[in-house]
Amino acid sequence: MAEPRRQEDDVEGERSALRSLRGLARGEESLGLDPLIHGRIRLGIVSALAVQERIGFGELRDLLQTTDGNLSTHARKLQEAGYLAVEKSFRGKVPHTEYRLTRAGREALDRYLAHLEGIIRVARGESE
Repeated sequence: MAEPRRQEDDVEGERSALRSLRGLARGEESLGLDPLIHGRIRLGIVSALAVQERIGFGELRDLLQTTDGNLSTHARKLQEAGYLAVEKSFRGKVPHTEYRLTRAGREALDRYLAHLEGIIRVARGESE
């Protein structure tokens, strides 16, 4: 279960968002969002695992409506970054792959969400 968000996280998210938006105004192409989890499939993987502790390969593939190869490629990148733990086993003679979010993956997702929420607040004119 995720820990409740702290007010300091919200303030840091806004500061980070302001830096990103200022960079965008200077012509930089990025909003400073973590590129490892910003894409649709990778964000889908970490988001699904933030809600459900463990998810099998087939269930995750179907949930994200992607191909085996696409899911494998993105999951490997998250695993290499230390965001995802992978457990491979057999159920009878059938291989079974299961994923779970690591502590580093949860922290990366929390930072990503705080940053995105900060961007939204700044864009809406709700920042302090």
